[in-house]
Amino acid sequence: MNVALTVLEIVAPVFLLAGVGFAWVRLGYDYDVAFVTRLAMTLSVPCLIFVALMRLDVPAAAVTALSGAALVAYGALALAFWIVLRIARLDLRTYLAPLIFGNTGNLGLPLALFAFGETGLGYAVVVFAIMAILSFTFGLWLVAGGGSPLRALREPMVGATFAGGVFMWNGWQTPTWLTNTLDLAGQMAIPLMLITLGVAVARLHPSGLARALVLSVMKVVVAASLGWAIATAFALDDVAAAVLTLQVATPVAVTSYLLAQKYADEAEAVAGLVVASTLVSVAALPVLLGLLV
Repeated sequence: MNVALTVLEIVAPVFLLAGVGFAWVRLGYDYDVAFVTRLAMTLSVPCLIFVALMRLDVPAAAVTALSGAALVAYGALALAFWIVLRIARLDLRTYLAPLIFGNTGNLGLPLALFAFGETGLGYAVVVFAIMAILSFTFGLWLVAGGGSPLRALREPMVGATFAGGVFMWNGWQTPTWLTNTLDLAGQMAIPLMLITLGVAVARLHPSGLARALVLSVMKVVVAASLGWAIATAFALDDVAAAVLTLQVATPVAVTSYLLAQKYADEAEAVAGLVVASTLVSVAALPVLLGLLV
């Protein structure tokens, strides 16, 4: 009973805030997703990443191990889902990137914070940053059929990650007035991302939901299994292992739909993946957290 209550306390704020965004659209209110996304990705999320890394009070070796484990985990996911899609004869350009890269920002960060506190958030930021870099390079190349890896270097999140890492490794701290300002800006990120997730899901027009549901269940099972196995192989501590497993098992991100809409031919199929995997996560993530917490 205590475990169930703990899991409910963790997931309720996440899904309730996403529900606010969903209801907002259904009630007919305006919500400028492009503006809010730009605000989050260029200001609040970079501030959140920088402050979380700067404050992360764990040995540098633990962060290095987690980074290596995250890279291996995403490589293993890419191989596993490449095999699945080849067997199923589904288009790699449409499906592979969404199945590899989950919603580590909108869902992963708040879940890690509520489940494991500031240390969990710091670890989650490390995985999120690695995923973002891979998504803007390898992921974009998959969807667009090309693209320069230098694109990732122009993203504020990448700069914030490198800066936060430098401060963390050297034990530096920004002046209190600046830290408080960055922290305040970063606090916008999680509620903004959750509400925007609900808005985006409400506006999607999915297709192929039966296939999307099968792939979504497969995604969470395969990702969670690989994440935990790789965390064990890298001898991560309990919190880092749980965060890595949780992050790689998050549902398909809305950004996958936006990229498919711009570059691929089956954007509505990806929309189906976003909706189906988000619905699956409502049941799957509490179960996973119950095993991890």
